[in-house]
Amino acid sequence: MGTGVMIGAGIFALTGQIAELAGPLFPLSFVLGALVTSLAAYSYIKMSNAWPSSGGIAMILQKAYGPGVVAASASLLMALSMVINESLVARTFATYALRPFGLEENSLLLSALALGLIVFAYIVNKAGNRSVSGFSLVMSAIKIGGIALFALAAIAASGFFSGAFAQQVSQTNGGAFLASVAFSILAFKGFTTITNSGGEIVDPHRNVGRTIMISIAICVVTYLLVAVAVGSNLTIDQIVEARDYSLAAAARPALGELGFWFTIVIAIAATTSGVIASVFAVSRMLTMLTEMKMIPHSHFGMKGGIRSHMLVYTVVIAGTLAVLFDLSRIASLGAFFYLVMDILVHWGVYRHLREEIGARTSVLLAAIAADGVILVAFAGVKLESDSVIVGIAAVSIVAVFGLETLFLQRKPSPNGIPQRDARVDGSSKSHESGADQQ
Repeated sequence: MGTGVMIGAGIFALTGQIAELAGPLFPLSFVLGALVTSLAAYSYIKMSNAWPSSGGIAMILQKAYGPGVVAASASLLMALSMVINESLVARTFATYALRPFGLEENSLLLSALALGLIVFAYIVNKAGNRSVSGFSLVMSAIKIGGIALFALAAIAASGFFSGAFAQQVSQTNGGAFLASVAFSILAFKGFTTITNSGGEIVDPHRNVGRTIMISIAICVVTYLLVAVAVGSNLTIDQIVEARDYSLAAAARPALGELGFWFTIVIAIAATTSGVIASVFAVSRMLTMLTEMKMIPHSHFGMKGGIRSHMLVYTVVIAGTLAVLFDLSRIASLGAFFYLVMDILVHWGVYRHLREEIGARTSVLLAAIAADGVILVAFAGVKLESDSVIVGIAAVSIVAVFGLETLFLQRKPSPNGIPQRDARVDGSSKSHESGADQQ
């Protein structure tokens, strides 16, 4: 499911936007994104090896910061970035589905199809966990094989030195290239959903980490193949012009009509499975945060348990974003949320837990530095090209922390005192016990 979430978003939704920023060097953006993601994965792997659970990121943050504002807010930022990912992939699905008919610029149809996919994902998730798991397994195998086949055929047809790769590398701006890595990291962030599998996976102390690294490796190979295939068939200007459907645009000159339709079918399959897997992961995470009393909850008159309510809330928010925002702004908002959350994870592990879990200080600081550099570069580029989305991201992050502060101040702890951040000492057995019970 982690691999399915990554490939569903990364290839079809983000290749064009990465090329727009990185120029002819855009395949290297995926490589750097994989390196930064591998650094980031270190904290998640170490924490999952020490305390495997179904809590995932929320568990990591609670262990690091205690059940207070920072843990709750950062967890919510991660959940929101995943919901944003759903709307991003849903609009990508709609773009590819409408491309054969030349209707990909019709905003009404785009919004309607994107919303329809999100509703379908709700129906599949409502059917139960086995439906999601089985569907994700089959679709991941189909889309990874199909994408690799497309890429190899396109490269064979065009070679390595045409299209974007025949253009001057001097077109690439250093700051814009670093900013493009923010999108590349977003393309890999699906690995974090694997941290939620500690309660189900066999031998989780060993296999959660292995699964994360295998998933990242599969994705970086797939991404590189596709990036080379697209870059060898289209110039940068052509990729930018077709950035929302760049794979389909690259398939036609390389492989003709058959290749074009093959890419469309694979894109629809990939984005569909990606949304379904993401809805599953987000609703599960929000359910856990609700049960831990870290976010407020209201059933609004709906029947059923918290999980069923969270499914509804997830698809409503994702559907709203899919209707209101275009692909570029959705992706930018998700990148801001994820990078801020990721920095907080590494800082929490470095500050409070590194000795207990045996984490190397140098790796943790390198991960924080890498995220920080990419975040600053991305914000700088976006301030010049789309300052509105930077403002929306900043206001949203402040609002999340502010609202969580108000909520947790009103929520009494078991001893009757309002809940505050409690820094976690690795030796605090009482906190560990409380987290495990939750």
